[in-house]
Amino acid sequence: MKYHTRKWVKPQDLNPNGTLFGGRLLEWIDEEMGIYAIIQLEIPRTVTKFMSEIDFVSSARLGDIVEIGMGF
Repeated sequence: MKYHTRKWVKPQDLNPNGTLFGGRLLEWIDEEMGIYAIIQLEIPRTVTKFMSEIDFVSSARLGDIVEIGMGF
């Protein structure tokens, strides 16, 4: 199964270098995967225990669309 979503990089998501703040990206990943787990397990409460691999390919800038996905 594959799952993906997209996020739009806005001014509040940027670090002092003008690129996407890594912590914001991790927040998005955590939130989206939490939503996915809640839907799949049909349990309204979940917690993040582990993230295996995050592949930062390039920096995102204001206005970019970031795709977050997983496949298994």
